[in-house]
Amino acid sequence: MKTSNNTVLVTGGSAGIGYEIAKQLTEKGNHVIITGRNTERLQKAAAQLKNVTAIVSDVSKEEDVRSLVATLNKDFPSLNLVINNAGAAAIHNLAERTGAFEKAAGEIHTNYLSIIRLNELLLPLLEKQQEAAIVNVSSIVSFVPNHVLPGYSASKAALHSYTQALRFTLSNTSVKVFELMPPLVNTDFSQAIGGSKGIPPSAVADELVNALEKDHYEIHVGDTAAFYQLFLSSPADALKVLNTNE
Repeated sequence: MKTSNNTVLVTGGSAGIGYEIAKQLTEKGNHVIITGRNTERLQKAAAQLKNVTAIVSDVSKEEDVRSLVATLNKDFPSLNLVINNAGAAAIHNLAERTGAFEKAAGEIHTNYLSIIRLNELLLPLLEKQQEAAIVNVSSIVSFVPNHVLPGYSASKAALHSYTQALRFTLSNTSVKVFELMPPLVNTDFSQAIGGSKGIPPSAVADELVNALEKDHYEIHVGDTAAFYQLFLSSPADALKVLNTNE
């Protein structure tokens, strides 16, 4: 996949991993559309980047998504790279007697179902391009869950399964399907689960750009690579490692 002269959509592009991906792609000569729910934060991010269009849009809301897709078809008909980065996570103890359903429902909707909807609506546009790609941002917890993030872990496992099915389905089209799988990353999003110990979001963006250039479809960033090998050899040990000292 070429990494310059693309028209790119990055959902959740105003901060963290999404912002760093947008930054690196704009520096490589791409036009990047970033979306997010917070108008002020989105405008601040856009002001720090070149060749960026900011659109306020919530991936979890159908009316926002349909409006976004209509705008992309009308104003950005050359769109050929979609990076599904927006997400939600909630710390929850499953031993508690309330809250599990509501938290999990929100995470499954944002992290899984919303991505399916956006991809489905954008595929007709992507398939018109000579070369196109979808990047779904999942997580190290796609392989085994972290018990303090049960709904988030389940949503990312579902996204991993869906991404594999989508890649297989589109294998004979112009649309390539990538999955970006970071470990713990130091962002505002992750501070409640020890994010200060994580890798910088710029490192995740680096890995993505490199993988796009090499058509490396499942991208195990940082510790995810070693963790995946542990998971293959011993799922029980991988589960123990990911849930130690939490």
